[in-house]
Amino acid sequence: MKGDLFSSQHVVQPAVEPGMSAENAKCLKYAVNGEMHARQGAMIAYRGNLSFERKGQGVGGMLKRAVTGEGLPLMAVRGQGEAWFAHEAQNCFVVEVEPGDLFTVNGRNVLCFDASLSYEIKTVKGSGIAGGGLFNSVFSGHGRLGLVCEGNPLVIPVSAQYPVYVDTDAVVGWTAHLQTSLHRSQSIGSMLRGGSGEAVQLMLQGDGYVVVRPSEVTPQKAQQH
Repeated sequence: MKGDLFSSQHVVQPAVEPGMSAENAKCLKYAVNGEMHARQGAMIAYRGNLSFERKGQGVGGMLKRAVTGEGLPLMAVRGQGEAWFAHEAQNCFVVEVEPGDLFTVNGRNVLCFDASLSYEIKTVKGSGIAGGGLFNSVFSGHGRLGLVCEGNPLVIPVSAQYPVYVDTDAVVGWTAHLQTSLHRSQSIGSMLRGGSGEAVQLMLQGDGYVVVRPSEVTPQKAQQH
């Protein structure tokens, strides 16, 4: 066969080492030699001797997901082979988590990760019941975390002198040592008059980075995740 479709730009090559790598901007490849974890339904192709099994969240995780909609519907992938993961043609990125790191991320942005990483679904401190990301997933350990984002994300440095305010529907995640709280940018009078539609943001303070997607999650899109 000939043509641009069969050029080296599109034909996949064998993995050169075990683990996660970027196949292209919209897809991650994982060379499995043992076990890894991915969001349910994210596998688009595989080859080799692999099995896929739904992974439970435990009673606490299931309760939080039922109440808030936040959580990680996961599957465990075991065996030896190669698997490709993607979600709605969103852009894919790989985060290296090192010992001592904590990375808080919205469950809707998680694609796959090494089994060596641990995660907990935790309350976003200071968000109260009005926060759009009341519960997020906190990753720790040592390994790679694959994320998806609609568009190219903004990675904004946060410092003690310059806190960052983000829309709760647009935030992807943030690094350790950042404190969170809700910030009201409109007066009550302005809200009663209709306001700007941007009444409350999540304020992050400290020393680190916050990752923001270049669009908000619409109610219809939120129900799909």
